[in-house]
Amino acid sequence: MIIAPVSAIIATRDRAESLSRTLESLLTQNLLAAEFIAIDASKTDATRNLISEFQQRLPPAASVRWIAAAVIGAAPQRNQGVALASQPFIWFFDDDILLEPDCVSRLWKAIESDATLGGVNAMIINQRYEPPGLISRTMFTLMHGRPEKSFAGKVIGPAVNLLPEDRQVLPEVVPVEWLNTTCTIYRRETLPDPPFDPFFEGYSLMEDLALSLRVARKWRLANVRTARIRHESQSAAQKANTRECARIELLTRYYVMSEVLGRSSLSNIVRLALFEAFQVCCTAWSQPRGFKEALMGKLDAVRTLWGDRRHPAV
Repeated sequence: MIIAPVSAIIATRDRAESLSRTLESLLTQNLLAAEFIAIDASKTDATRNLISEFQQRLPPAASVRWIAAAVIGAAPQRNQGVALASQPFIWFFDDDILLEPDCVSRLWKAIESDATLGGVNAMIINQRYEPPGLISRTMFTLMHGRPEKSFAGKVIGPAVNLLPEDRQVLPEVVPVEWLNTTCTIYRRETLPDPPFDPFFEGYSLMEDLALSLRVARKWRLANVRTARIRHESQSAAQKANTRECARIELLTRYYVMSEVLGRSSLSNIVRLALFEAFQVCCTAWSQPRGFKEALMGKLDAVRTLWGDRRHPAV
């Protein structure tokens, strides 16, 4: 077993069962992090007990720490973990993924062998870029301002981020413009302090986009296509609330567009409005029952943004 100079940060809350499967898949890897830090916001001791059992199954060279979350939320919990980390590389991974063989060693090889790479992530085999249809491609082209052979791995227009693609003709390490935090290794020196903005609280969304865009200002990013995982996305109360999800999505996209990308001109606001209207129309087509709630959530966000613009904080 190879132990790499990596601190693995796991933000979790009441997901002992899915985390157990994730840790089991970790134990099948031929390379592990030197340090695992679990920041736990669970209501019971189930996760703490699970982490204790996991520690007993690791080689002595790898350490494990369980820490109670100071603030509940994926972003603040990850910030808490990074503040405690001791290694020069930081590995974020979700508590509901399954790693395929050699996933971690391939991620490590990619970033360790190329000093220009600030971060690399794994290919999510059940959440990949699919070539858009005519209407979606037209919308992407409008958002981007020009056509592209492929929009995979890009960030276009008003902070619209597209997943990387998985084709055999592509190289093992593919340059991208953003990284998710589902299973991603960063050089610690590339990360802001703290890595995630205070804006991202509770059920955060696009915090991974904001972080990777900031890293990408000085460093290259890449998707390691042969480092593969399956994401068994877990349900949450916030995800079930269509109206609240729609509200958060628009507010967050506006924040990333204006504060991180610096795209706050009228033309970008118009593009954002067009994209959000497009999303609502897609919801009406694919999930008619959720259309009204999605629309109301977008309108809630618009009212918030309009109020902020009329009465900016002093």
